[in-house]
Amino acid sequence: MNKVANALYAGRKILLILWIILIVGFGFYAAKLPSVLGGNGFEMKGMYKDTEQLLVNKFDVSEAQIIVLFEKKDGVSASKFQQTIAQYMQKAKDKSDASKVNIPTASNKMIKGSTAYGIIHFNHDDGTMDKRVEKIRTLSAEEKEMSVKLTGGPIIEKDMNTASQADLAKAEAIGIPVALVVLLLAFGGVVAAAIPLMIGIVTVVTTMGVVYFFHPYTELSIFILNVIPMIGLALSIDFALLFINRFKEEIQTKSVEQAIKITIQTAGRSVIFSGLCVFIGLAGMLFIQVDIFQNVALGGMAVVFIAVFSALTLLPSILAILGTRINRLRILKVSEQGGQSRWRSFATFVMKKPVTTTIVSLIILLVALIPVRDMHLEIPSSEALPTKYESRQAFDTYNDTFINKNTADVYFVLEAKQDMLNEKPLTNAFTFIKQLKEDSLVKQADSISTALNVKSSDQLQAMLENPQISAQTKPAVDSFINGHYMLIKATLDTDQNSDEAKDFVRKWKDKRSPFTVHIGGYPKFEQEIFDEIYEKAPYGLALVLFSTYVILMIAFRSVLIPLKAIIMNILSLTATFGLLVWLFQNGHLGLTQSNIALVLPVFVFGLVFGLSMDYEVFLISRIHEVYHQTHDNNVATVEGLASTSKIITSAALIMIVITGAFAFTDVTPVKQMGVGIALAIFIDATIVRMLLVPSLMKLLGDANWWFFTKKRDKSSSNEQLKS
Repeated sequence: MNKVANALYAGRKILLILWIILIVGFGFYAAKLPSVLGGNGFEMKGMYKDTEQLLVNKFDVSEAQIIVLFEKKDGVSASKFQQTIAQYMQKAKDKSDASKVNIPTASNKMIKGSTAYGIIHFNHDDGTMDKRVEKIRTLSAEEKEMSVKLTGGPIIEKDMNTASQADLAKAEAIGIPVALVVLLLAFGGVVAAAIPLMIGIVTVVTTMGVVYFFHPYTELSIFILNVIPMIGLALSIDFALLFINRFKEEIQTKSVEQAIKITIQTAGRSVIFSGLCVFIGLAGMLFIQVDIFQNVALGGMAVVFIAVFSALTLLPSILAILGTRINRLRILKVSEQGGQSRWRSFATFVMKKPVTTTIVSLIILLVALIPVRDMHLEIPSSEALPTKYESRQAFDTYNDTFINKNTADVYFVLEAKQDMLNEKPLTNAFTFIKQLKEDSLVKQADSISTALNVKSSDQLQAMLENPQISAQTKPAVDSFINGHYMLIKATLDTDQNSDEAKDFVRKWKDKRSPFTVHIGGYPKFEQEIFDEIYEKAPYGLALVLFSTYVILMIAFRSVLIPLKAIIMNILSLTATFGLLVWLFQNGHLGLTQSNIALVLPVFVFGLVFGLSMDYEVFLISRIHEVYHQTHDNNVATVEGLASTSKIITSAALIMIVITGAFAFTDVTPVKQMGVGIALAIFIDATIVRMLLVPSLMKLLGDANWWFFTKKRDKSSSNEQLKS
């Protein structure tokens, strides 16, 4: 690190100029990032996606649909209502260049009392969907005899993007001013307090500009707009806090050049190891082949890399140029000695009763994690949107009025090696339909059999061989059979989110058949997402745990300290999930009752496992530094805690403020993630850092440094031999 420190100090002015160029360049593309975001990210390569494409290509199923919800106004007759709807739907089709529309009538059960819905179908989305929707909205505003609301996938996605941008602005408006106050309390001066915020904003803007260039190669989820600022601001400010604090310590007795070089060698080393831990924590998500995890992993890894890079290049350049002026514009008198004295007394008190402290801390964590056993995970849907959005209101009304929530639709596409109307595949298809109907979970199976009311393949072939009947049955045949493919729609007697529905599609996916069986429908979508996470997450977890252990073992020259850190981290994270269940799933403290977003455990673990290692690295690095000088574990622990606790507490408080500000946002998964990260950091900074770390360091004594001790003893022996 000595050569690196010399090079960074020598090139400080050039680095500053290069950073200005980077900020301007990437800032331009950062502003364009929201325009290339879309979707909730729950997409992956698999049978569901392939089947959906087959339905589009072979059975004229539209790629995108807009649901139009109509509500009749008082004084309008039922016949006038239906007539007005038909006129509206035709105009909407013409204006939006839709492929077709479904017009509600009493016979097709799309009208119930004063409420009705229609569907506008689009065969492809060529990037003009927003313009098409706006044309339909203009048409809706002209209606006087009924209210018209639009919903459906394309509109919900657009509203989710809008809500995410609004959430980001709201979180920044809350988090940044409070973070500035915390920084002022930590440093006392405006100059020192402003620099971490500036570094954080530079990191976020630069990363957003970099991530913009990912969009030609991968679908970018709208949630990336919240994840990058959440991680970037918190991590960059943490790094800057550590760096500036050490620089302010060193500059009291040394020249600016010496202070910068020592800071890079000590705090800079901690930043590198901390960044590596966070980077690996996020990299673990790459095992899960679902777009949202890939997005968050790539965006998060990018922001971590840039946060470390800015902390090691831009920040030293600014500090080297400022020098002693870092202490200017002081508005608060901050006593470093007084703060260290209080933390020294606290650490000494904790270490006097290590067994009691450890037991009490573990009991608190174990009680907090009890609700985890009742955690119910679900994929976020329209419920993630706040109720003030028209698309959410309309979708809720549509679901409550027209959708049977106790049933689920599963689509089977049978693929034969020859034309499906040939004798052998047709006979096999009817056997498949019969087996499907016999399944206890199948309430109804719609197929060519039900469409033409035939019970066997022989009957169907007889009908098709009759020219007069064949002409009449052609529309029905075309709806269910296309060349080598046959469509069957199974209605299950269970909720589409249920475990029974997932088990059903798993069973039929693995069932032996003379056909290649393609399965679609929402239960299949959920089954693939859940299975992908449950199957791949353990690999990511193993990578994170093993890599973190090795990194910390090398950083601290210890076998036990990394193991302790990992165990405490897992325990505190599990306690966090228990509290999230209590808060959201049980609806406590005024929060709207909602299930936990499926992605939350993976996200919070991936982010917080690395982020909380920041404090472990900052704290243990200083303890290790003192132990290297004194070889006294107790003295090293007390002095390490005394010298770092204030800055670690400030860093944790800022991270809690930055991430916790997302608790005041409206998109439910983002709110849950903000609360989850803030809770995890709070637990880590209080119970783990203040209580468990000093008590366990005391209990284990010199065994904490077993790896380090062995190496030191070996070095001492070598020196004795030489002498």
